[in-house]
Amino acid sequence: MDNFFISALVRASHCKKHSIVGGLPGQTSSLSGFYSRPRSRRRDADFAVVLSRGFQTAISSQECELAAQLGLSREDYKSIVDIYSGVSDPHTTLLPRLEQDRPPINVPGFVVPAESSPNQPAWPARNESEQLAIGNLIGSLNDEGSSHETIYDRYRALPAPRVPYLFRRTLRHLLHRLSVVGRKTEASMLRYLSIVDDVKAAGMTLTCGEWSSAIAFAGRCFARVSSAEVESALHLWKEMETEAGVKGTNVTFNILFDIATKAGKFVLAEMILREMQTRNLELDRFAHVGLIYYHGVKGDGEGVRKSYVSLVESGEIVDTVVLNCVIASLLRAGEAAAAEQVYERMKRMYSKQTGTPLPPRDWRSSRELGKSLVRAAKIFQDKPERLRELQRDTSIAPNLATLQILISYHCIRTGEYDLVARWLDDMQPFDIPLHGSVFVALLKGFTFHGGVRYTAWTRTRLESMWAAYHRAVDERITNVYVGKWIIIWALRAFGKCAGKERTLEVWEHIKGKWTPKVDESQVVDKVLRDVLAV
Repeated sequence: MDNFFISALVRASHCKKHSIVGGLPGQTSSLSGFYSRPRSRRRDADFAVVLSRGFQTAISSQECELAAQLGLSREDYKSIVDIYSGVSDPHTTLLPRLEQDRPPINVPGFVVPAESSPNQPAWPARNESEQLAIGNLIGSLNDEGSSHETIYDRYRALPAPRVPYLFRRTLRHLLHRLSVVGRKTEASMLRYLSIVDDVKAAGMTLTCGEWSSAIAFAGRCFARVSSAEVESALHLWKEMETEAGVKGTNVTFNILFDIATKAGKFVLAEMILREMQTRNLELDRFAHVGLIYYHGVKGDGEGVRKSYVSLVESGEIVDTVVLNCVIASLLRAGEAAAAEQVYERMKRMYSKQTGTPLPPRDWRSSRELGKSLVRAAKIFQDKPERLRELQRDTSIAPNLATLQILISYHCIRTGEYDLVARWLDDMQPFDIPLHGSVFVALLKGFTFHGGVRYTAWTRTRLESMWAAYHRAVDERITNVYVGKWIIIWALRAFGKCAGKERTLEVWEHIKGKWTPKVDESQVVDKVLRDVLAV
């Protein structure tokens, strides 16, 4: 194991005999009518984080073929998590517990508005310059490659007050493009909400979906959700219903429930669920996943299990995203062994899904797939055979997010070096690409668990990992780059495991490859001073 990281992080990983991706001749996916995105081979696969032994399934090809023909039953999917006997009825969910003497959320003054006036035509451009600005914005919206920054800059280039110069369909397109982001940030929130403010100032209307997106940006734009974000989200919801007269849907309440949960506002979260009941809003896939996460944040492992069983019994499709939520929630509830057992069952059950493709790699494809599964579950709710086909063809294989959850937990919390090695080893057979977040998690492991006697997180292994990281950067592997967080944790890890002199050498080397953003240099300089002061 002394050369673990250098062999795990550098060696080319594609080995055909270890691949578990295959298919039966002529087998097609029942998802093809809802979602289709080709998988392209990427050069970063040659740097996948793996160990030499690889993962091999113990199930024979004959058994796999038989399993594929028979299909996995609903009970098989429920058995992925263990329901402890003698604790409570596994079919009970959170919702019946809300039937207590607690009033629903009060939104005073809500009235259903009269029909809004017909759409007014856009203001005409007054000169060629204004016409060019409008045309540039429309061109950016129609170009899938345009960044949100470019689109927003071209929107800001419109003559004030901007919004009235756009036809409604263009405005809808603009808000939709800016609402679709991989991760909500303060910058993306400010872009979206500034246009929302312009729409309101112009006396124009927003759709329920646009209001819901605004609420999501207000409540989820920071890594940690505080009371301030909860208050902002609730304020927008109240404005949406009382002033604009747009009544929230289950999407709106799913967002509010998620924000309340992440902020630890459990009473508020339960009130939101009660309001959904009062309005007869159905619990869809996203609501069930939200309930799983809610119980994890509360530290209620049994609630996590029951919410998962409720999802399965409601006819929703189980996929990698659902099981990732179960794993993360069990870890939050302090049940690491149970989370690891779910992961091992994911692998075993996926090995029986002969011909099922691996989960999508990018966030856009994953988003499209999730929306498709929601629609399909509704369409086929009275057709159990089609639902079984759909479930059979939906992957439950681990993906990058699965291993990020497990690796980060053990690097930070337990320091179980051998377990981390096992998770890294599983990246090869599931075609999981190398990602900078894995290096950051490993550096955290060296920071928290290195520099002491008898530790497995040794300086030799740190140096091996760091060499592998530099090779990935030099080869321009996608999603592996020099950034603020990798530098901060590298300085801390080397300061803990290798001493001040080596830490300064690392800093001199890495800063030549770094182009810092505004204020990032000061942050890193402070970390370096703190490390050297110890």
